[in-house]
Amino acid sequence: MAAKKSKQPPRLTELIDKIKARSAQVGVIGLGYVGLPLSMELARVGFKVTGFDVSKPLIKRLNAGKSDIDDVPDSIVKDMVSSGYFRATDEAKKLAKMDTISICVPTPLSKTKDPDVSYILAAMDEVKKHISKGTLVVLESTTYPGTTEDLILPLLEESGMKAGVDFFLAFSPERVDPGNPVYTTKNTPRVVGGITPACTQAAKVFYEQTIPDIHAVSSTQAAEMVKLLENTFRAVNIGLVNEVAVMCDRLGVDVWEIIDAAATKPFGFMPFYPGPGLGGHCIPIDPHYLSWKLKSLNYYARFIELAGEINSQMPVYVVNRISEMLNRKFARSINKSTICVLGVTYKPDIKDTRESPALDVIKLLEDKGAKILFNDPFVAEIDWNKTKHKSRKLTAELLKKADLTVILTHHSQYDYQFIVDHSKAIFDTRHATKGITRHRNRIELL
Repeated sequence: MAAKKSKQPPRLTELIDKIKARSAQVGVIGLGYVGLPLSMELARVGFKVTGFDVSKPLIKRLNAGKSDIDDVPDSIVKDMVSSGYFRATDEAKKLAKMDTISICVPTPLSKTKDPDVSYILAAMDEVKKHISKGTLVVLESTTYPGTTEDLILPLLEESGMKAGVDFFLAFSPERVDPGNPVYTTKNTPRVVGGITPACTQAAKVFYEQTIPDIHAVSSTQAAEMVKLLENTFRAVNIGLVNEVAVMCDRLGVDVWEIIDAAATKPFGFMPFYPGPGLGGHCIPIDPHYLSWKLKSLNYYARFIELAGEINSQMPVYVVNRISEMLNRKFARSINKSTICVLGVTYKPDIKDTRESPALDVIKLLEDKGAKILFNDPFVAEIDWNKTKHKSRKLTAELLKKADLTVILTHHSQYDYQFIVDHSKAIFDTRHATKGITRHRNRIELL
């Protein structure tokens, strides 16, 4: 006798039909680096998308067709707004009309490196007030394993509705890599995990409308763990190569030469590169979510903690190397030296300065009495030590004025030959001057 097929919940059938017909009303909470690209992809395939955010100035800019995100051109936002497929709002009551709600809010760490889920809880408080039966709710914000099931599920079921029957709840970790010209929201595979099989199915069908490669896992906790593994892998390997850089300095060998040579091995090795520290909203933060969770289970995540310690000390190491270089070449101390910093964003060719190690290096240098001049083609102004500083025009005069030029971000717009030709000396933390042969005696690498 053939086994009976389990009956699909009626509300799931109705929701899937709406999603496939593009008649589902889509809501996205949080219109930053994750939420806005997602909104644009959903709007481009024909969904009516309502973006929710608490920032009135941001809402005004988006509805005027202006983007704050590097990877989303103004033209796309303008087209989606003018065609009626996207609208931004701060009116939470409109959540009641949504068939799907994606939550893309920040998840920072506190000063004690404890998870701050206040933005998630604030968003969920509004969802709980306004959610309609049959709605799919997907959390995309990176968080510790168990958040969706332990925090969000009880909140939504307080109304008497049941997950997998009356509404659908899933986790799908964002995989945004700002500035990546190859992998975008559209072509980066998606992982989804639901509270129930019906929840997983709803989320899978939803994301299949915009992303061709969807990988379903067994639970929300598994999906949450996937994102933490991805970024912990990177943080630990960057920590390793940063320590190797320190070792190579002690040994008197070139770490960049070592890495390039090791990378010729076609198996069993993946090159990572050292730098002045970790930046961005993911790699410096996400592993600590996992470490924090495991402490509650009486387990100490040794690799994560050690990598975090090494990576967080890299700005101090950079400043120490700068001090040694100034003393050795010019018999000067950092105090009263003029230092030109090139690049303050956490990675090249974007305007994002979140958690940028360049800002830590600048603060440490200024605390030691240095006069800082900075240039970044993507950042007009930054704050450090409670003072606003404007980006200087990169000229020969600017470079010649400085006792030392420090490259902290390797923007592709920089003419490194020009920088080398007009700088008294260069400390290059990114190997940006690779291939430049003239004046090598004036360049030192991390």
